[in-house]
Amino acid sequence: METSPKAHPRKPWLMRLGIGVFAVGVLAVITVFVMFAAGLRDLPVWLSVAAGVATPLGIALGFIALVREHRGH
Repeated sequence: METSPKAHPRKPWLMRLGIGVFAVGVLAVITVFVMFAAGLRDLPVWLSVAAGVATPLGIALGFIALVREHRGH
């Protein structure tokens, strides 16, 4: 049984971007924790910036996409 495209609408591009940015941020956070637990203390600055910026930016983009989607209804 095939499902119609209307049954599973595609996520807006901003939501997909937010999910992607958030995933990169979470991956950076996990990497920082693993490296720190392994005994490395001099972590790359770009990794710390990615962990600190990408995660909240992804959440913000997802929230904006959610508000824009529901405002249109």
